[in-house]
Amino acid sequence: MSVNLKDYQEILEDLEPESVTLLENAWHEASKVLSPRGLDNYIKGVSALHNLRRGRSLVDCWIDEIPQVVKEIGEDIVSELATAVLALASRTSGSVIELVLATSPTAARRLGDAELFQNYLQFLNTLIAQAPRGIRPMLDKLELLFEQLTLGGLRRWAMWGAHAHRTDYEEQVRYFSLTSKESLAILQKERKGTLFVDVQRRINMYLRALWARDFFMKPTSGDFETREGYRPFIENYFIHLPDAFDNFGDVPATEVYRAAAAHAAAHLVETKQPISAESLNPMQMAVISVIEDARVETLSINRFPGLQKTWSSLHTATPDMNASMGDYLNRLARALLDPDYKDKDKWIAEGCRLFKAAQDKLDSHQISWDIGVQLAHSFRGKNLPFNPRTDILNTPYRDDNRYFWEFEEFDFDKSISAGYETVKQVRKYVNVMEFANEVDVETAGDDAQEIWVMGTEFFPYEDAGVSYNEMEGKEPVSAPFHYSEWDYQIQLERPDWSTVQEKRAKMGDMQCIDEIATQYKREIARMKFLLDAMQPQGTRRIRKLEDGDDIDINAAIRSMIDIRMGIQPDPRIMMRSIRKIRDISVLVLLDLSESTNEKVAGQEYTVLELTRQATVLLANAIDKIGDPFAIHGFCSDGRHDVEYYRYKDFEQPYNEIPKAKLAGMTGQLSTRMGAAIRHASHYLKQQKSSKKLLLVITDGEPADVDVRDPQYLRFDTKKAVEEAARSGVITYCMSLDPRADQYVSRIFGERNYLVVDHVERLPEKLPVLYAGLTR
Repeated sequence: MSVNLKDYQEILEDLEPESVTLLENAWHEASKVLSPRGLDNYIKGVSALHNLRRGRSLVDCWIDEIPQVVKEIGEDIVSELATAVLALASRTSGSVIELVLATSPTAARRLGDAELFQNYLQFLNTLIAQAPRGIRPMLDKLELLFEQLTLGGLRRWAMWGAHAHRTDYEEQVRYFSLTSKESLAILQKERKGTLFVDVQRRINMYLRALWARDFFMKPTSGDFETREGYRPFIENYFIHLPDAFDNFGDVPATEVYRAAAAHAAAHLVETKQPISAESLNPMQMAVISVIEDARVETLSINRFPGLQKTWSSLHTATPDMNASMGDYLNRLARALLDPDYKDKDKWIAEGCRLFKAAQDKLDSHQISWDIGVQLAHSFRGKNLPFNPRTDILNTPYRDDNRYFWEFEEFDFDKSISAGYETVKQVRKYVNVMEFANEVDVETAGDDAQEIWVMGTEFFPYEDAGVSYNEMEGKEPVSAPFHYSEWDYQIQLERPDWSTVQEKRAKMGDMQCIDEIATQYKREIARMKFLLDAMQPQGTRRIRKLEDGDDIDINAAIRSMIDIRMGIQPDPRIMMRSIRKIRDISVLVLLDLSESTNEKVAGQEYTVLELTRQATVLLANAIDKIGDPFAIHGFCSDGRHDVEYYRYKDFEQPYNEIPKAKLAGMTGQLSTRMGAAIRHASHYLKQQKSSKKLLLVITDGEPADVDVRDPQYLRFDTKKAVEEAARSGVITYCMSLDPRADQYVSRIFGERNYLVVDHVERLPEKLPVLYAGLTR
C-alpha cells in the first residue's frame, strides 16, 4: 500500500503555505525511509504540532528533522518522539520544544539505538522538571556533550547540576552552558574512554573481514547510577556491547571493543545447539561457561591465529589469586587461552589436561558440559563457597553467556539465541479443602510452577512446627522500598538510592526463649516494682486554669477575698481533671550484621545471643506495661539489598510466634543503618500514639560492602535520624561498641545514646533504660 500526500488534504489545508511547500519538498526523502505506517505517523505528528499553536517554525522543524532521525534509529521512534514532544508542551516553551526536535538527529546518531533514544527522551522530561533554565543551554551543547559522555554520564552530569543549583538560576545556566569550573570538572569526571558510536563502523568491517558475513550490533547503557555499563551479551542474534569502554590497562579501548565483538561473533558462528541447563547447579554452570568460552575461542583461533593475542592481552589472572572460586575461574580461563601462562595448581592443570585431550572433539558443545561437570565436582575439595554474584570473570570482553544456555521454556524453532528467563512461579490462594484434595507435591520447591497458599496455616501431622505455607515454594518477597541517601561530599540527597527488601523471619526453637526467662528470673522479679510504678495512675487534677471543666472552690474563695480587700484577684479559678494514661509506641530495631556472631570478650556466648536475651527481657517488660511495640531487625549486602526482618509488629500479640522468630535470629552481612532507620520510621509514623520511640541496638558503626568512605554512612544515618525527628520519632541508640563515643554522639545527639561498656550487663540495663525513656 502506498501513501500519497494528497490523501491528507484536510491536514494540508490547515497548515501555513510555507509549511505545505516544505512538506512537499521533504516528502520524497521521507518516502524512502518511512513505511506507509511511518508516513502516517509523520503526517499526524505535523498536524498535532500545528494544533499546539506554537508557531510555524516548530512544525517546519518536525518536517525537516524526522526523516534524519528515522535514518539513524528506525521509524518506530516517530510516535514515541511525537508523544514526548506533546507531553513537554504543557511544561515548557515552543522554542525549547523546537530545540529538542532540532537536536534529535544528533542524539539519534550518537546513541544509535531506539531504546536508548527513548531513555534520552525520558531524561529530558525529568530534567525539564528539575532544571527548566538549564535545558536550553544543554541542548545547545549537545553535540559536544555526546562526543564525551554516554547517556548515563550525561544524565549524572545534568542531575548533579540540577540538584546543586536548584534555586540559583544564574548558576544553573552557567553550569549547563559549560562555562562554570564545576561543570567542566563533573564533565571530566564522567568522561568515558571510547564511545561505541565512534568505533561501530570499524568494528563492523572488522567482523565482516574475519567471517565474511554481517553481524548486527547495538549499544547498551547500564550506567545511569554508576559508571559501570552492562556486560556484553547476545540476544535475538544482536550483539549488545556497552556504549563506552575505558582503556584496560595498556590495552586501548578500541582493542577491547574488537575483542568483545569477536568473542560474541565466535559464539554466533560456532554454537550449533544450545546447552541444556537441566539438573545443573549455578556452580556447574559457571565452570561449563568457562569451558564453552574456551571452546569457541579455540575454534576461532584455529582459523584466525591473531585473535589469540587480542584476547589473551585482556586476561590478568595470576597464580597468587586464590581467595575465591572466581579467582580460580579467571585463572582457568587464562590457562585455557594463553599457552605462555604457567599455573601449578592441580585443579587448573586438570582443566588444561582435559581440554587438551578433547581437541579433536571441539565441534560439539557436549565436551564443555562433560569437562565442566567433572571440574566442578573436583573443585569441592578446595572448600571454597561459590557466589553467583561475585564469582564471575573479570575480563571485560566476555559476554554473560546467556546465548547458549537452554532452559525449560527454550523454543529452538523460534530462535536459537538466548536471553532465556526462568519460569515465573505463581502463588495461588486456595481454601483448606482444595488444598487437601488437589495438592500433588506437599513440599514443592523453587522449580514448582504453581504454589498453593492458604489464608490460614495448615500444619502436617508429622511436623507440627512448620506449616505447609512455609514449606512450599520460594519465599515470597514484598515489594521493594526505595529510600534516598545523603551524600555529605556534595551535600545532596541521592534519590531512591537504597533498596530495603523485607524478608520472612525464620522460626527457631522456643526452648531458648524459655531458658532466658529462667536464667533471668531474679532480674524479672526485681523489675516488677519498677513496672508497677509505670502503670497508669487514674485521674489527675490540674488547678489554676483560666479555662477548665470545674470551679476550684478554694481558688474562687481566695479571689472573692481579694475582691473584698480591693486587691486584684487571680483569674485562674478553674481546674480540669485529666486521665493519666501512657500514649507511646516503641519500635526496637536490632543490628543483625555478621559481627554479632563474635563472642563477648571473656565469655562463651555471642553478641547476638546477648542481644536476644536483652530483647526478650525488654519485650516481657513492655508487654506487661501494655505499650504497643514492635521488634524488627536488619542487615545489608550493598545499597540494593538492605534485608529487613519483622519479628513482631505493633498489632501482633507477643505470643509463641514472635518468640519463635526471635529464637531464629541470625547474624549476617553488613550494617546500612540509615536505610533501616528510614524504614522503621515508616512503620512508626503509621502509629497514632502521641509519642513514638525508635530504640536502635547495635554493636558497631554503620558500614556496608559497597562503601569505602567510613564517613559516608555515618552522615547518612545522622540525616535519617534528623528526618525521623521531623516526623515526631525520637531515636535512641544503645551501642555495644566500646569505641562508639567517637561517632555515636554526632549521629544520634548528645543525650540520645548509651554506650554499654560491659556488654554482659545489657540484659539488665535495657529494661531500665526503657523505663527511663518512657516515664
